[in-house]
Amino acid sequence: MNEEASTLLAPLLSLVGENVYLQALIPLILGIAAGWVFNNIIITNLKKLASKTNLLVDDHLFDLLQGPLFNSILLVGLSGSVLILAPTEPYLGISFSTIQTFAIVIWVTFLLKSNRIMLTAIARNENRVKAVHNQTLPLFLNLINIFIVVMAVYFIFSAWHIDMTAWLASAGIVGIAVGFAAKDTLANLFSGVFIMADAPYKIGDYVVLDTLERGEITHIGIRSTRMLTRGDVEITIPNSVMGNTKIINESGGPHEKFRCAIAVGVAYGSDIDLVRNILVNIAIAEETVCVDPEPRVRFRVFGASSLDFELLVWIEKPMLRGRVVDILNTKIYHQFRDNNVEIPYSKQDIYIKELPSKD
Repeated sequence: MNEEASTLLAPLLSLVGENVYLQALIPLILGIAAGWVFNNIIITNLKKLASKTNLLVDDHLFDLLQGPLFNSILLVGLSGSVLILAPTEPYLGISFSTIQTFAIVIWVTFLLKSNRIMLTAIARNENRVKAVHNQTLPLFLNLINIFIVVMAVYFIFSAWHIDMTAWLASAGIVGIAVGFAAKDTLANLFSGVFIMADAPYKIGDYVVLDTLERGEITHIGIRSTRMLTRGDVEITIPNSVMGNTKIINESGGPHEKFRCAIAVGVAYGSDIDLVRNILVNIAIAEETVCVDPEPRVRFRVFGASSLDFELLVWIEKPMLRGRVVDILNTKIYHQFRDNNVEIPYSKQDIYIKELPSKD
């Protein structure tokens, strides 16, 4: 390596004579000049081309790339200077290890910054990878940043010729011990990752659990999910439970509209056409009921003591269900009473075959 460097730099070294310090200054000056040319000519032209695209990511990346490229070229020139000043061990090895460490730190800083820019752009893009969105962005940022830092530490140790075998073995043993000690926490952690990536529900959705608890999702964390019930009681559920239970998402589907079913029975002999008209008109007149889909009435079954109807209406949000059902039930009762439509109730007839004698 010394012979190759000497051959390349021989014409310039001959101009400065035998002065070692002047000879060492030449590679450093060349590195600075090459870095300036690269940044101010090549990178500048690439930035002009990038500015013509609709993407902003490439502009930010080229801005970030200027510093690492200039410093890397400068370190290459510094390496040439080190070869001239300290051509023998141990100074040569120490110098190159130090230069490699600086280079690793420079590029790790670039990767950490560019990772945030790239993932943020992906999360904001409508055609993005579905697993990366605003909720999962911190998770993916931290995971990739940890991977970058771990690899940087490995390469720095390698640059200083430190054997990592014992360290890796110790880390494996510690990892197994931590895995057994914190298996519940890890189960919640992995379930949280899958929930964020798969997104079976999101913040603001109304869900119903297997335990029939119903409420609005207020927070989705790495360890747990929080839900606010209609009674304003907040429930914290471990993600391992949420990941292994049946969840009804009332806000899911193509839209957030929710269907309410109002069951009502009328007495046998009632005018069923009148009943239909009353129910439909009540639903159409109610402001909280959606026009599309339109309300509809279904004659469901001949009951034991009633003709059973069902009024089907759609509302904008699941949280309105209780209030809308109350309003519709009240209006139905008033209209049935005003139109003499009987709502049957359970009755029992008692027949007395014989009265007890007075004796």
